[in-house]
Amino acid sequence: MIEIAGRAIGADRPPFVIAEMSGNHNGSLERALAIVDAAAAAGAHALKLQTYRPDTITIDADGPAFRLGDGHELWGGERLYELFERAHTPWEWHEPIFDRARALGLVPFSSPFDPTAVEFLEKLDAPAYKIASSEVVDLPLIRLAAGTGKPLIISTGMASVGEIHAAVQAAREGGCTQLAVLACTASYPASPAESNLRALPLLAGLTGAVVGVSDHTPGLGAALAAVALGACLIEKHLTTARSDGGVDAAFSLEPAELAALVVESERAWQSLGSPVIGPRASEREGLRFRRSLYVVRQVRAGEPVTGQNVRSIRPAGGLPPAAAADVMGRRFTRDAAPGTPLTWDLV
Repeated sequence: MIEIAGRAIGADRPPFVIAEMSGNHNGSLERALAIVDAAAAAGAHALKLQTYRPDTITIDADGPAFRLGDGHELWGGERLYELFERAHTPWEWHEPIFDRARALGLVPFSSPFDPTAVEFLEKLDAPAYKIASSEVVDLPLIRLAAGTGKPLIISTGMASVGEIHAAVQAAREGGCTQLAVLACTASYPASPAESNLRALPLLAGLTGAVVGVSDHTPGLGAALAAVALGACLIEKHLTTARSDGGVDAAFSLEPAELAALVVESERAWQSLGSPVIGPRASEREGLRFRRSLYVVRQVRAGEPVTGQNVRSIRPAGGLPPAAAADVMGRRFTRDAAPGTPLTWDLV
């Protein structure tokens, strides 16, 4: 169990749904604030940003190492610097975004990508920090974020078991006492077939942390399946409309989809229940209407039991249907009207 901004997050609570803005503001503060409004209206619990500048995450260089591969589905051939220039959220926007989110009941926080981002977010009193998948190997950054005393969420896309262990150890050594670890496939968009959600219980066992999913697949299916496997946090990108385009639009939810995720993830969590088999309390009334053996026409004492005067019908109250073979041919001990449950003392 961890707690972020007074909200408990764990297996005995509904999933904590995080709306990730990323670059879906498309360079407009007005649109960014509209995404905040949409996240709140959809019932999300948190709004997450990414805090970097192009110059704090890369350099303005060219060459194969500084370009996305030509085959990338969304950003093929684009220079890293230009991509981050388009996608970054200006730092001067953070305060109005945080203020709007808090006013609407959302928990605003961010992913810092270097020490200056942590310092900046501390001034905004960010209640938690998220370490992005590509930064899971930046152990000094993890230790710095952990040293703030805030809850830490680490995304594990692309990471090996050894790298995850090192990141968790760095967080703990840095002073983190409230840690969540997210399964993630760091491709954009991600294929559901590569989600490997059955690894969630393994991730929980490996890290001893609350687990969740940072999901870049289309739709809601993977996120809801993750709940069944123990995910306590769900992070999905949010845009006001995919048709508007933008760096993340193709793998982002629209507001109505996010609202459905909030509702259905809680239903999925509720449906997990307990590891018990047997009638539920709500089924008590239904038990009255199981099939049993009943007299279905007027009979007289001494008359034989046949398939015409006794049948398996609803409701319960008579002998079980399986007893039919044992009672056929016996004789009634007394008169009985239609609708009389067949009991052993009647034959």
